[in-house]
Amino acid sequence: MVNKMISIFKPKKIQDFNPSGLNIFTFNAGFKKKDKDLLLIIFDKIINVCCVYSKTSTPSAPIIWDKKNNKGKVKALVVNAGNANAHTGIDGLKIIDKYVKALTNKIKCKANEVLVSSTGVIGEKFNPNLIISKFEKLNLKNKNSLLDSAKSIMTTDTFPKISVKNINLGNKSFKIYGIAKGSGMIQPNMGTMLVYIFIECEVSKQLMLRLLKNNLDDTFNSITVDSDTSTSDTLMMFSVGNKNINLTKKNFKILNCKIHELMRDLSLQVIKDGEGISKLITVNVLNAKSKHQAKKIAFSIANSPLVKTAVAGEDANWGRVIMAIGKTEENINQNKIKVLFGNNIVCENGSISKKINIRKLNHYMKNKSIDINVKLNIGNYFHTVYGNDLTHEYLKINADYRS
Repeated sequence: MVNKMISIFKPKKIQDFNPSGLNIFTFNAGFKKKDKDLLLIIFDKIINVCCVYSKTSTPSAPIIWDKKNNKGKVKALVVNAGNANAHTGIDGLKIIDKYVKALTNKIKCKANEVLVSSTGVIGEKFNPNLIISKFEKLNLKNKNSLLDSAKSIMTTDTFPKISVKNINLGNKSFKIYGIAKGSGMIQPNMGTMLVYIFIECEVSKQLMLRLLKNNLDDTFNSITVDSDTSTSDTLMMFSVGNKNINLTKKNFKILNCKIHELMRDLSLQVIKDGEGISKLITVNVLNAKSKHQAKKIAFSIANSPLVKTAVAGEDANWGRVIMAIGKTEENINQNKIKVLFGNNIVCENGSISKKINIRKLNHYMKNKSIDINVKLNIGNYFHTVYGNDLTHEYLKINADYRS
C-alpha cells in the first residue's frame, strides 16, 4: 500500500486518554507489514449501542453480519484494517463466525453481543486465524489508550482521528469521545467510513438514534473526498459508564449540541486527511428552494473533478462552478445566481461580475482553505458540503493502492 504525504492539516496536538468503562487492546495481526491493524474493545458490561451503515448495494461481510446478529446490546467490538472483507461471499461471513466464536469463548459472551468492522482492500479473503491467534494470546492487563485505538484502524490515513468533549449535565461531569478513520472512497450515505462514538452516561438506543439522526446530515453526510461511497461505511454510538442522568428536554438539547460538535470535528478531520489533499474546499449553497436542492448542488460542485483540479491549481475558474450547478438539472434561474470565492465576487446576473478583482481573487486562491459561496436567490434554504482538491498525489495513491 502506498504511503502518501503527511496532510498539511494534521493536528499539531492529538488528544489521548485511557477511557473508563471499556478496555482497549491493539495488535499487529498481519494485515499490515508492521503497524497495528487489529482493534479489540471489551466493555466492562453489556451496554446499549446504536449503529448506522452504508446504504450501498454491495455491503461488506461485517455490515451483513452485524445487521443479522446484533440487536442493540454489545460487550465487544472487533475492527481490522488492511482487508475490508467485502465482496467475499459466504466465506466472508464464515470468517467472521470463526473469529467471533473464538472471542466469545475467551470473554464469555454471546455472539450477538459482538460487533465487527473491517476496512481496506475489497475482494480479498483472509485467514481468520490472523485474528484468532491474537485473541488466544490476549493478556487483559496489556491495555492500550484511545490514541492507540485510532491508530490501529488507519489505512491510507496520515494521522489518527480523535475528538474528546467534556460535558456537564445535572451537576455531573463526563466525557463524550470518538475515533474515526477515513481518507479515500468517501462520500458517505449514512454515517461514514469507520466511526465509533462513546458517551460516558446511560443513554437508550432510541435516544442515541435520535442523536444520530439529528446530526448525521450536516456532518458525516456532508463530506466528500471522491464521491465514492464505501462498501464498509459504519458509524456506531455506544453508551458507556455508570452515570445515570435525567435526560430532560433541556439536558438532551445540551447533549445533542455536544454530539454535533464531536461529529463535526471528526468529519472535518476525515476530509482534511483526504488522499493527496492540498486544499480544503467548503461549498456553501444559499437561498435554495429546498434543503434537498441546496445539498444536491453543493455536492455536485464539491465532487466535480474540474472544480477540484482548478482549486488545486489555484485557478478561480468559476465557469466550472456554473457547470456543476447546471448538471444537477435542478429548477433554478441562472440569471439570479451569484458566485463568490470567499468574499470575492466572480459572477452575478447571468454573467461575469463587473466588480471582479482578479488580483485579490488570485491571492485568495493561494489559501489552504477555499470557500465557494453560491447564492441561488430563489428560496430560503441552505446547505454546506466539505470537500477537497484533486492532486497528482491522489492519482499516485489510488493507482497503486493494492501493491
